[in-house]
Amino acid sequence: EVQLVQSGGGMAQDGGSLTLSCTGVGFTFEDLSLGWFRQAPGKEREAVSCISQGVGPSYYSDSVKGRFHIARHNAKNTVYLQMDSLKPEDTAVYYCAASEFCGSGYDTTPVKYWGLGTQVTVSS
Repeated sequence: EVQLVQSGGGMAQDGGSLTLSCTGVGFTFEDLSLGWFRQAPGKEREAVSCISQGVGPSYYSDSVKGRFHIARHNAKNTVYLQMDSLKPEDTAVYYCAASEFCGSGYDTTPVKYWGLGTQVTVSS
């Protein structure tokens, strides 16, 4: 059974930091791009960041560029999202995703597998 098991997240203060982790089970982890999306109440799910197969190029949305950092550890089947300088507008449910594409225009279309989501709440 394919699963993306998420951990991390929670609550942080404005300017604080949190780390999200996502471990893939049941598929060949290194063959897919891994990424993160988020969805705030009343809004559409939006792409946050992704990283290509191996240690390939990555993508960041303009809203998180310079504050978030994505990394993958293929031997552990895990992808991480380090979130620094958090803002209240980063508050959302964050979803891990495995897909066949990572780059400009990254969206939900090529996503093959989804995690269940984890809440991130940033207070001012």
